[in-house]
Amino acid sequence: MNLPGPLAPKRAKKFDSPEQRAYLNLWRTYDRLRAIEDELFGRHDLSPQQYNALRLLRAAQPGGLQTLAVAERLVSRAPDITRLLDKLEERGLVARLRRPENRRVVEVRITPEGLTLLDALAEEVRGCHDKQLGHLNARQLAQLVELLQAAREPHEDPEGTWAGS
Repeated sequence: MNLPGPLAPKRAKKFDSPEQRAYLNLWRTYDRLRAIEDELFGRHDLSPQQYNALRLLRAAQPGGLQTLAVAERLVSRAPDITRLLDKLEERGLVARLRRPENRRVVEVRITPEGLTLLDALAEEVRGCHDKQLGHLNARQLAQLVELLQAAREPHEDPEGTWAGS
């Protein structure tokens, strides 16, 4: 039954502010896009962060990266970088080396098996990104990137690898 005038039930506001609306839409979008990514990496027994770490280590070749450098360069924070690398090492995808001059410094390098896995995943990852965002044209993608950069810029480390990306 619809009551007229002042007796009509008040509709609750969906959002408390434009910032909340934008944030919740961003979060929902992340959730939908992440589900597609999780399905892909789940088939290969990888997390998106593990995949990201492998990509970073491939880019660092022929050398490697210190453990903390891997953690700092990841797209999303990894609260336990040691455990993430442990799992990759157990699968033979990375190797960790201690420097003789300072045994506390651990360098991580991608192995040939890790490179093979990245090569095998390349086409599937491109397909995943196309499924996620392929419906947007080049102008829309550029605008999206620009807006996302503007949204996170005040919260980025100005010296970090994602500053201005």
